Amino acid sequence: MIKSMTGFGRSEYTDGKRNIIVEIKSVNHRYSDISFKMPRRYSFAEDKLKSAVKDIARRGKIDVSIMVENITEDDTNVRLNTMVAKQYYDNLRELQKSFDLCGDITLQFLSTLPDVMKAIPDVEDEEAIFKSLEIPVLEAAKKLDAMRTLEGAKLAEDIIKRGDYIRSYVKEIETRSPEVTRCYSDKLKERIKELLGNNVTVPEDRILVEAAIFADKCSITEELVRLDSHILQLNSIISKSNQPDGKKLDFLVQEMNREANTIGSKANDIEITSKVLEIKSEIEKIREQVQNIE
Repeated sequence: MIKSMTGFGRSEYTDGKRNIIVEIKSVNHRYSDISFKMPRRYSFAEDKLKSAVKDIARRGKIDVSIMVENITEDDTNVRLNTMVAKQYYDNLRELQKSFDLCGDITLQFLSTLPDVMKAIPDVEDEEAIFKSLEIPVLEAAKKLDAMRTLEGAKLAEDIIKRGDYIRSYVKEIETRSPEVTRCYSDKLKERIKELLGNNVTVPEDRILVEAAIFADKCSITEELVRLDSHILQLNSIISKSNQPDGKKLDFLVQEMNREANTIGSKANDIEITSKVLEIKSEIEKIREQVQNIE
């Protein structure tokens, strides 16, 4: 079944050290474009997480937001940089001597100077942290996929319905098409009578030849067959699809529109032209729907 490229998924997970909230949203896009917004300290896991999301949502503009809240102190280490502290101390002593200043260099003052005491995130066990991130990311991606699948079912239903409309118009045009040649023959006879009068007899075989030339020139049989075939192929892809077929459907809709244009330009008949306009209207609606299919 086809899938929409629009959806949203959210998940929360706690591993005992941190609360992780993941939100994934997607919109239509020509290709696969996955972007992550997450704390820099966990950036080492981005490529693997992106691959996991792409396995589930293979096309679309996908934004992944990961928020992490630490709930224990085990996730951070405070480290003392004695080398930096010594440089501060030596430079402050030199400053006292140079300007004959008084005052004590206390522990309290020295510990507040930049980089003397530094909190460093504990991210040494990257594999464990990746697994903690992967669980909510996969769950959110599956929820996103479920929403895209549900929306895809609605798109499929609408597209098939519009395809049936087009096929019904094609049947009506097929029924009307032979009448066009007969109408042309009758109009040709009437026109000749208007120009030459009723006393002149025009050979019937000559009328038939002109009508045959007109019929050959205005024949839309091939176009109608191809258009009907495209609709059947469209339905087949939609009902049997198990992979991203949005681009294939988009190309098929272009071919449908091409056939409709040719029918409209060749069929010299107001009724057929009216049906072609209806067909083009339905094709445009299908095209709009196909733009959002994965």
